[in-house]
Amino acid sequence: MSKTFRPYEPAQTFLMPASMRDWLPGDHLAYFISDVVDHLDLSAIMERYAGEERGYPPYHPAMMVKVLLYAYCIGVASSLKIEKRVCEGIA
Repeated sequence: MSKTFRPYEPAQTFLMPASMRDWLPGDHLAYFISDVVDHLDLSAIMERYAGEERGYPPYHPAMMVKVLLYAYCIGVASSLKIEKRVCEGIA
């Protein structure tokens, strides 16, 4: 059995009426990065999780790559600052 990941559904709507896509303009950098990462071959990363069942389910690698690329593109390189942006920012 392969490793399972924490739920990752970018198109998921919240319990509130708004969707994530309603909060950002259509030409936002976050959408571009998301589209680019969706076309990347992440199989080398995914292979590291194959057959691994120990520990709490990790975050999906595609989501983590998107977070890191977006943070680097907007000039945020510190892991603590990235965490703060993830908690406080919509993008």
